[in-house]
Amino acid sequence: MGVRSMNPHPPSTPTDGEPSTPEALRARYESGATIRELVTTSGLSYGTVLNRLHDAGTQMRTPWQTRTMRQDPQARQRLAAHLRTLYEQNGATLTELAAAAGKTRRAARRLLIEAGGTVRTTQQTQRMRTAARAVERQKLAMSLRARYEASATVPELAKECSFSVATVYRLLHQAGTHMRPQHNHGPTRDTRKRS
Repeated sequence: MGVRSMNPHPPSTPTDGEPSTPEALRARYESGATIRELVTTSGLSYGTVLNRLHDAGTQMRTPWQTRTMRQDPQARQRLAAHLRTLYEQNGATLTELAAAAGKTRRAARRLLIEAGGTVRTTQQTQRMRTAARAVERQKLAMSLRARYEASATVPELAKECSFSVATVYRLLHQAGTHMRPQHNHGPTRDTRKRS
């Protein structure tokens, strides 16, 4: 028989102010409500609630997942806040959030939204990451400039940072470094003639 025949209890009277659209039911379910509780608050039959959840694209939980979710709501809030920080300050993707939380992308997205985060487009994430890389590159360039102006040579900087000499030159120029004469870039040598 179809899902709609599953109604072991008669529907309850709807609770005032509780919308029963598929999206509203999904939101309450994803916040931890069970299907039985949605039946009680909405006044709909069990089958109707289940069908509306499916219509809204809801990812259904097992009873064990529901118990785990409801046992420690504070832990869930902490995880959600952590994921939001990773997403907004570090430019993490939903895939990276899912890996960090040990969950699916959909679950990570749900936690992000619960914490007040706003999901970015792929283009927005790329722009954010590009900007972050530019900031880090500028910091590195200024650090190399300080080392260079404190008498380090370009070859020494390249060796210490595992960069090519050309990359160090580019970073120093990016930092607006006043370069020493070419013959002074290498290690100091005793150029006095031997008698």
